[in-house]
Amino acid sequence: MKLYIAPRAPNPRRVQMFLVEKGIDPSAQGIELVHVDLNAQEHKSEAFRAKSPLARIPALEFDDGRVLTETRAICTWLEGAYPEPNLMGADATERAFIEMADRRVEWYFMLPIGNCVRHTHPGLAPLEQPQFPEFGRSQGEKMRETAVWLDGELQRQPWIAGERFTIADITAFCALEFARLMRFQAGEQGLPALQAWRDRMAQRPSARV
Repeated sequence: MKLYIAPRAPNPRRVQMFLVEKGIDPSAQGIELVHVDLNAQEHKSEAFRAKSPLARIPALEFDDGRVLTETRAICTWLEGAYPEPNLMGADATERAFIEMADRRVEWYFMLPIGNCVRHTHPGLAPLEQPQFPEFGRSQGEKMRETAVWLDGELQRQPWIAGERFTIADITAFCALEFARLMRFQAGEQGLPALQAWRDRMAQRPSARV
């Protein structure tokens, strides 16, 4: 198998953190990590589009030639192939609540951050043409609204989805780290619970990928 990733991009990082948290050594499991240069537009090449038609990273290519894209789908496959430690829910109810938390973070926190960075950061201009700075700034405000909500959640529970570490924490951490490109620091925004959670996350071995 081949896992196509890109350094510093938040979605590939989510999968890489998931691998570490699951205790999966890619090389030992026959998973080759293939780095794709986004700045060189390698993800938009004809060869890569044959694998990932929407030119998205990450992508997991199976030995039979099938390619699985979308971060959540790849993590779902990994969770099924390597059930422990469980990061996505032990039963139907827990799975549903963890997915709810993960989707909320992905759609209302990570997506606005991505839109803000892609449309306001000059270094991302080659990847986002045309850029719409006003739209990017508005997305930054939406992200801050969600950050306030997340801070409130973390005032009453230790992890994003509740009482234990899950995939939702990985998604939120990768999003928050990417937000550095928009000069966002939770502590400086008066969000101490979110900052304390981020600092705990940064101590985990998976945060080093």
